[in-house]
Amino acid sequence: MIKTAIIILNWNGIKYLKMFLGNVIRHSLNSETVLYVADNGSNDGSVKWITENYKEVRLIRFDINHGFAKGYNLALEEIDAKYYILLNSDIEVTEGWLEPLIGFMDMNPDVASCQPKILSYNQRDYFEYAGAAGGFIDKLGYPLCRGRIIYKVEKDNGQYDSEIDIFWSTGACMIVRSDAWKQCGGFDPDFFAHMEEIDLCWRFHRAGYRVSFVPQTSIYHVGGGALPYNSPLKTYLNFRNCLFLLHKNLPDKTFKKTMFTRKILDGIAALFFLCKGQFSSVRSVLKAHIDYYKSLDQLKKKRKMVKMLGENEPAGLVLNKSVVFEFYMKGNKTFKSLTTNF
Repeated sequence: MIKTAIIILNWNGIKYLKMFLGNVIRHSLNSETVLYVADNGSNDGSVKWITENYKEVRLIRFDINHGFAKGYNLALEEIDAKYYILLNSDIEVTEGWLEPLIGFMDMNPDVASCQPKILSYNQRDYFEYAGAAGGFIDKLGYPLCRGRIIYKVEKDNGQYDSEIDIFWSTGACMIVRSDAWKQCGGFDPDFFAHMEEIDLCWRFHRAGYRVSFVPQTSIYHVGGGALPYNSPLKTYLNFRNCLFLLHKNLPDKTFKKTMFTRKILDGIAALFFLCKGQFSSVRSVLKAHIDYYKSLDQLKKKRKMVKMLGENEPAGLVLNKSVVFEFYMKGNKTFKSLTTNF
């Protein structure tokens, strides 16, 4: 068994591979660490370029684009390692980035996953949207991060430089214990992309594991490499996958009230998009809800499977407020202004 396998899932990402793959190899590979690129049916010459330039990279090839979730599931089925590191192709790692993360996992066998500090590649003293200094959710299922609330990203002044348990670790750079991955079933392929890591981390908590943030390592993320932040598909996945996430994982005692409230808020969001003339976003929200209702039978089955993992709740890791209300109505736009609990 390999100790650590770094896996980059690639789909037509030759631009970022040329920018960052050599950097990952230079700062990562050793006798205990290997690098895989799992190609999701690219047609941009990615595979040819890798084979011609980096013989040390192990290639896994798929004929079609399976999406982020299923693509990683299929790739990890072929890899025998103690730790998986799921790494986006649009990330610049730094010298010595790996040792603190692996050391932390070695010292904490009850941790299923951890992440480093995620900073912006283009504004290097700011956090990056997708993960920042660790992920959380509010009581209605809206994701937030230490260092990023809604769209507001904070400057990194060392304010979150502490090891801490978090609700979810970012799929941009996610270190996962393979035993926990297998026990909890990996990503849900129906998510395709976006929020699948939150769903998986919720299952980790259910099964009694912890998820953590390790501040001793920083990496730089471009963001929006495969799925731009303002795309109609991302809007659709954002709304649909959050409904999937909540339906699968909410405790019974809050399930009905939370689902009802979230649907009302999604309707308000659609009206907001309509007033701004963002008709593609309105269509994305409507399609998300239609597809959610079409998936109810399957979601009920998945909910039962989640319950079988255990009844542990991520105590203290869910913000008992509405981040949307706090952000837009009360002006609380930093993590520290939202709560003193974390």
